[in-house]
Amino acid sequence: MKRSSTKGKRSAVVDLVALAGFVEEFGGKKVALFGDFVADEFQYGDITRVSREAPVLILRHRETKVVPGGGANAANNLAALGARVFPVTAVGDDGAGNALISYFGAKGMDQSGIVRVKGWTTPTKTRFLAGFAHTVSQQVLRMDREPAGVLPEAARKKLRKALGSKLRSADALAISDYGFGVAWPDAVLESLRGKHKAMPVTLDSRFQLHAYAKVGVTAATPNEPELEALHHETIGKNLEELKRCGAATLEVMRLNALLVTRGCDGMALFERGGRVTQIPVHGSDQAVDVTGAGDTVLAAYTLALACGAGALEAAHIANIAGGLVVMKRGTATVSREELLEAIRREAGGAAS
Repeated sequence: MKRSSTKGKRSAVVDLVALAGFVEEFGGKKVALFGDFVADEFQYGDITRVSREAPVLILRHRETKVVPGGGANAANNLAALGARVFPVTAVGDDGAGNALISYFGAKGMDQSGIVRVKGWTTPTKTRFLAGFAHTVSQQVLRMDREPAGVLPEAARKKLRKALGSKLRSADALAISDYGFGVAWPDAVLESLRGKHKAMPVTLDSRFQLHAYAKVGVTAATPNEPELEALHHETIGKNLEELKRCGAATLEVMRLNALLVTRGCDGMALFERGGRVTQIPVHGSDQAVDVTGAGDTVLAAYTLALACGAGALEAAHIANIAGGLVVMKRGTATVSREELLEAIRREAGGAAS
């Protein structure tokens, strides 16, 4: 299928019909996902009264839900967008690890790259949501469980082997590094070395973006607070500071593109040659829930690149996907059908 492309052009205008064409090709693309699987646990309860023991609410437990978070949410979004996903990760031999494996097993996702580690804790974020009858539940507390130590060397060896194996047939590699020790730069560098097939390599790293500078990453998708922490600066509404920090990271990491997500301010795309494009937020700027939105952006951006989209086209696709997912409660996904419908609706509005 031939499409016009904005690749190489200076204009920020994109062909919405072309964007839909790329999304239509998401189905069947093979993506290796290397990173931290996290269990997002939601505890729902009804407020009954204030405790006599302390000034805290007493909740009557209603239900518990465990859904994929972190890198697992990125994998879930890739699958929802139509990709064949090959996760390479480690989980503990615990309830959270079991829940994630059961979840993806039910979806038929390849699990041969998931390493079970005895005595290791699967990262888990437990959110307590409370409300009265006929009201929307609000988050009142979050409790995190994290691994106490580093992954054993035996587990790291298995991950390196699995990553090399999955990359042989992959169309793209997405790295989701939440800082829990499953993903590390040397493993990526070693696995990519000697690969004859060029593929997009995308990165979402919460704490060590610049550590991947020598890996050969195609594009990175940090949010603005992560970029601020990286450069020890405050950006806020200062676009010149944003441009300085973005350009510096683009240069240090030798990226083709850097896509910075900015919440209600949309996105900023940095490309080689000094081009910076501000992309307004898609849809409403009043997000319902931003939990896991960065994972959706990583998934959509990676798949768009895998289908031959240019950096600007991929950024617009990711922006629309992100705008859709923040209107859903909890850790959520966007399907390929939802994304196509939104693009076509926007194209129809632009033509009228």
